[in-house]
Amino acid sequence: MKNEAAGTVVATMKPPKKLYKIGEIIRYYASPQGTRISRQTLHNYTQLGLIVEAERTESGHRLYDESVFERLRRIDLYKLHHSLQEVRELLDRQDAEAGSKPGTAPDQG
Repeated sequence: MKNEAAGTVVATMKPPKKLYKIGEIIRYYASPQGTRISRQTLHNYTQLGLIVEAERTESGHRLYDESVFERLRRIDLYKLHHSLQEVRELLDRQDAEAGSKPGTAPDQG
């Protein structure tokens, strides 16, 4: 965007998205609104492709965007009656139908 009066170009920037460390996700799930989840479970879900990290820190720590909370809620719901492989297939199918990347919420892809 160009500021005509000043003759300068002003970049239109989006605010940075909030990224969550594994410890923050664990603390959220330890609160009354969530069920407990372990660091190892989050790691396993990432390895299985059930959730996808948004990026990594310089030191290699995984960071997740806010879509992970809805994704984990759906995983908890589906795993009551399905194996983790079936859960992944269900989620992948939903992602494809919604046109989002695997492991993200439909509006995050």
